[in-house]
Amino acid sequence: QKQMASRIQTNELLELQCVPGRVRNMCILAHVDHGKTTLADLLISSNGLISERQAGKMRYLDSMEDEQKRGITMRASAISLLYRHKRGKGG
Repeated sequence: QKQMASRIQTNELLELQCVPGRVRNMCILAHVDHGKTTLADLLISSNGLISERQAGKMRYLDSMEDEQKRGITMRASAISLLYRHKRGKGG
């Protein structure tokens, strides 16, 4: 059974951002209609900010009214997320 991602606390993210070795910057870049917004929503849902069912439909980072209305992303957005490594047999 799949577990819902737990919501990340703001203070936890702030503490992690103070350790440069733990910070990773990334960019999602692709042609029009190739799933950039859906991928962003899925990454956001992994931190419990939106449900997996809303991912791809919510357009979480499209904050401008025109973006929501027209269904296109017009401006870059930044967000902090936490990746929790699941240690397995190999690590």
